[in-house]
Amino acid sequence: MRQKRNDEDSSLSHTKWNCTYHIVFAPKYRRKEIYGKLRSDIGKYLRRLCEYKGVEIVEANACSDHIHMMVKIPPKISVSSFMGYLKRKSALMIFDNHANLKYKYGNRHFWAEGYYVSTVGLNKNTIKKYIQEQETEDRLQDAKSIKEYKNPFTGK
Repeated sequence: MRQKRNDEDSSLSHTKWNCTYHIVFAPKYRRKEIYGKLRSDIGKYLRRLCEYKGVEIVEANACSDHIHMMVKIPPKISVSSFMGYLKRKSALMIFDNHANLKYKYGNRHFWAEGYYVSTVGLNKNTIKKYIQEQETEDRLQDAKSIKEYKNPFTGK
């Protein structure tokens, strides 16, 4: 059974994919005073870095002390490597363009360690139905290809 192509699917040379993730990360110590002043700049930096990696931002929201992003990450990039890149490079951009921050907070560590990520997939019932139908389809295909052989141990 061929799966229908979703309009939200993307493609690489031999791959159709829809890898969408919800990611949440925060500045170190949840510094609200820093984040409020830098909100628009941080948005520009994150958009630029996502563009460099070919990651599509589906939705994003910058709260006072953390960031929510829904992104489509190509399967050739792992979520952990993308997040390491995003946080590392954006921190460098923030400290390069706002030099006074490195003296006040030091070490070029803008983001807190870690992040939250979850997959944004199809509805649970839709997946369940697909799996059930796929199992039936596989059984039909197997039934067409089964050859009856005698068991060498029992002779039947």
